[in-house]
Amino acid sequence: MTSTDVSKDAEGSGPSGYAAARLRLLTEEARSGPPRRAALAELTDEWLTGLFAAGAEGLRGVSLVAVGGYGRGELSPRSDLDLLLLHDGGDSKAVAALADRIWYPVWDLGLALDHSVRTPAEARKTAGEDLKVQLGLLDARHIAGDLGLTAGLRTSVLADWRNQAPKRLPELQELSAERAERQGELQYLLEPDLKEARGGLRDATILRAVAASWLADAPREGLDDARRRLLDVRDALHLTTGRATDRLSLQEQDQVAAELGLLDADTLLRQVYEAARVISYASDVTWREVGRVLRARAVRPRLRAMLGGGAKPTAERSPLAEGVVEQDGEVVLARAARPERDPVLPLRAAAAAAQAGLPLSLHAVRRMAANVRPLPTPWPAEAREQLVTLLGSGRPTVEVWEALEAEGLITHFLPDWERVRCRPQRNAVHIWTVDRHLIETAVRASEFTRRVHRPDLLLVAALLHDIGKGWPGDHSVAGEIIVKDVAARIGFDRDDVAVLSTLVRHHLLLVETATRRDLEDPATVRSVAEAVGSQGTLELLHALTEADALATGPAAWSSWRGSLVADLVKRVGAVLAGDDPAEPEAAAPTAEQERLAIEAIATGSPVLALRAQTEPPAEEQAPGDPEPLGVELLIAVPDQPGVLPAVAGVLAMHRLTVRTAELSALDLPDGVEGAVLLLNWRVAAEYGSLPQAARLRADLVRALDGSLDIAGRLAERDAAYPRRRGVVAPPPRVTVHPAASRLATVIEVRAQDAPGLLFRIGRALEDASVRVRSAHVSTLGANAVDAFYVTGPEGAPLPGEEAAAVARKLEETLRG
Repeated sequence: MTSTDVSKDAEGSGPSGYAAARLRLLTEEARSGPPRRAALAELTDEWLTGLFAAGAEGLRGVSLVAVGGYGRGELSPRSDLDLLLLHDGGDSKAVAALADRIWYPVWDLGLALDHSVRTPAEARKTAGEDLKVQLGLLDARHIAGDLGLTAGLRTSVLADWRNQAPKRLPELQELSAERAERQGELQYLLEPDLKEARGGLRDATILRAVAASWLADAPREGLDDARRRLLDVRDALHLTTGRATDRLSLQEQDQVAAELGLLDADTLLRQVYEAARVISYASDVTWREVGRVLRARAVRPRLRAMLGGGAKPTAERSPLAEGVVEQDGEVVLARAARPERDPVLPLRAAAAAAQAGLPLSLHAVRRMAANVRPLPTPWPAEAREQLVTLLGSGRPTVEVWEALEAEGLITHFLPDWERVRCRPQRNAVHIWTVDRHLIETAVRASEFTRRVHRPDLLLVAALLHDIGKGWPGDHSVAGEIIVKDVAARIGFDRDDVAVLSTLVRHHLLLVETATRRDLEDPATVRSVAEAVGSQGTLELLHALTEADALATGPAAWSSWRGSLVADLVKRVGAVLAGDDPAEPEAAAPTAEQERLAIEAIATGSPVLALRAQTEPPAEEQAPGDPEPLGVELLIAVPDQPGVLPAVAGVLAMHRLTVRTAELSALDLPDGVEGAVLLLNWRVAAEYGSLPQAARLRADLVRALDGSLDIAGRLAERDAAYPRRRGVVAPPPRVTVHPAASRLATVIEVRAQDAPGLLFRIGRALEDASVRVRSAHVSTLGANAVDAFYVTGPEGAPLPGEEAAAVARKLEETLRG
């Protein structure tokens, strides 16, 4: 069925005929994308023309005008109809009656309508006061009535826009920046707003408006295709949800991908990100050009006066590097530059731009991309040095890198980059795509180059540490293989290649060990030392670990994690220096611990104390991170079953987050009879301030004597919160790490974080009749990774089969 056929079906048949024809059009599997949007606009034009003709009989000086997206002929299935009833100021009652004859049938069909009734003068006045109205009128399109009236308005609005552009474009740029701050960047969001986020459909429309001002024009290559892709995704979103929404929610991405014939939701997001990246880059270039033109206009009259109205002044060019100069606030190629003969020129120009904190000229990047030559293998030393200089330039590296990537130069130099480019990370901890995270890590690493003896290895490892995420399997293992090839191709020698591959293979080792293992256990420290191999590599790995975490997102690094990693590095460094970590000895109880233990024996009930933790040294803190280490909670309780789940449950009830937990039997002073368990935990308040110690103790007494139903209280609280739709969390996984300690069996739990999780784990371990020696709790976003050092009743590690059985039972409990 053609669009003409569909239109004929709607003619003269009123709202019901239009609705049926519209439904058939939207359900045609053979038609989608721009043809369907155009056909829907044409069908709607025909229907509205009929409504207009029926109500405007004998009425002159009136026209019906489509504006905004409808004016562009782009109607998504649930788009608003943006309509302007334009009149010459004649019979106001007749015009009002005509408006009713058009608006009410639209409303009766349940279609969203953005409507106005104005004279040309009123329309121009409103446009002058409201940028949104003016942008909509730039796309004004005649539907029915007095064509001359519509044409006159279009001419006037365009003339007004061009005359007012020097004043209105800076205002528009400021509004765009504020919107981007609120909505975020489309190319990185897991649940993006296709219209309002930076790089979305709103920005594509703004680029059209800037072009209409005649002050500047966006780079055209790929822009129309990017806009079409986002419109196609919005069409599919409207069809699958049945709603007028621009938010691509997680739970709808698989359906939208299927509607578009894509493999999966990740493929969908990658296409969205690629389109957004094109629009964002075009916006950056365009606004930069607008600023340049407006500055030149402001300066030109003064220069002409100074020069007596003579020849135009020549733009000043300042050398930056061989073949690279600065001109008008941008980095451009020197007149003598020959990119077709100089394969290092793109890297040299990029490094010079980043070092100077200036953008690369669009013309320069395109000229280099069009004439780029392959580098020899291995790269010459200059090429490698220029890459390292670019990576070590800090925040300006991001903009320069994006300019190179927009023209395909990054994948020219680093073909493996293609697999991580625009790749989404479905992890609440990560705020960037894989490729942007790698650049952010290099930016963070540039802050630590004075801490390491080989800053070049640190920066390249930062750039490539997650390069394996484009391949199946463990990305650290895959990355190690890729980096060996890339590093050799870049020109590093065999020893440096070995260091880089070790850094990539073990870039998660320090933070995972520090937060999930017992650092007092010699086996823990020795295993890290064996993996790292040398003091120099340890130094680099420490800096890479911090840069990686800081570049991941706020949830990935804190003063607490930094202090744990620094402690581990200190211990591993001692082993690498030749010291042998001694087996831990039971520390003598402190005076406070003895006091609490004696009071617990005397009262036959738990006693506790809260004590603020001190901050780590300044050099061990994350930059700008004010997060305290938390509060130390000391609990002494007469030895009895159920202590771990009772304490964990009470803390969960009081919304306290557990960071570490240690449990031990305390040797009492001579003359004091009885057995006491000492729990040394570090906690932090999830919301507000910490509860009083007396309240915690009272609830703990009730939990231990069975009068406080912790499970029921936690279930009630959970039920009080509304269930939100979202991605179904993967099932919990419990594993045994038999070689992680010689003193205990290490059981690791990976699960969705939730209130009371530690309580459920503690109760399950208690039911399994194992003793928890210590617990190391780590939460990353929505994921909890907790390690428990457990022993049998006699204090020895569990036999292999028994440990496996405990792990299976614990996993079944958590899944149930």
